[in-house]
Amino acid sequence: MSFCGGAGKSDFVSESPFDTARREAHEEIGLPATDARLPAGFRVEHLCELPANLAKTELGVRPCVAYLCPSSSSSSSDASVEEKMIPRLDPREVAAVFTAPFHAFLAKQWDPALGPAPVQRNGRPEKWYRGSWTDWHESRWRMHNFYIPRPLGGGGSASRSSSSLKANPTKMKSEGEEGEGRGGEGEPQGDDPRPAASSLDELTTFRIFGMTARILVDAARVAYGMEPEFEHNSHFGDEEMIGRLLKIGRFSETRKNGEVLTNDVLREASKI
Repeated sequence: MSFCGGAGKSDFVSESPFDTARREAHEEIGLPATDARLPAGFRVEHLCELPANLAKTELGVRPCVAYLCPSSSSSSSDASVEEKMIPRLDPREVAAVFTAPFHAFLAKQWDPALGPAPVQRNGRPEKWYRGSWTDWHESRWRMHNFYIPRPLGGGGSASRSSSSLKANPTKMKSEGEEGEGRGGEGEPQGDDPRPAASSLDELTTFRIFGMTARILVDAARVAYGMEPEFEHNSHFGDEEMIGRLLKIGRFSETRKNGEVLTNDVLREASKI
């Protein structure tokens, strides 16, 4: 199963969450915006959408889950996906594309069978998972942190293809690894085979955290019908709080100048 962690806002009100996700994946990693432009024998199957999450920027984030798979009329194997679907990154928006086993987002410890475990820059072992509880919109919110081992050979930097796919891999873009600006109308750039050195070359792990981590955990819970080995929020998304905020006039199409989602606003909404 492939999970692309690209994200962005709808360009217009009538654009569906899946159409937004498909467009953003095209702008950020070069995934063709329509199946007709995919390599012969492949299609994108829209599997489901998860309950919306509430961002601190007062945006509702709707996770969309899709499967990049061989079409029913094709004899292509899953192995050929990596050869034919090499990401082409827009360096203005994406710094790295890398892979991790989807099922691992339910595990507290790294499974040695998956390959080398994560390590710190000084060579000491790094934990696969770290978690803590924090307060968010008048409730307890579990903060997840995952440390993806950087593949041997220096893969995962901008302008390079991702590492080889493993069983049930998930491709994602981690938070905090985006450049400024939006992709243009043309094809994404960044496929120069001789990338310049960058701070990414010094990384030994890629950190997945915040809302991205929570969405991955929830998606894995649904996909495998299992609960994580670590503590987590039992509910999916934040639609109850989003509904309350709508009742007090928040989430308007045009945000007022200086309008910020403060604790006082969340406290007011929680009383409804």
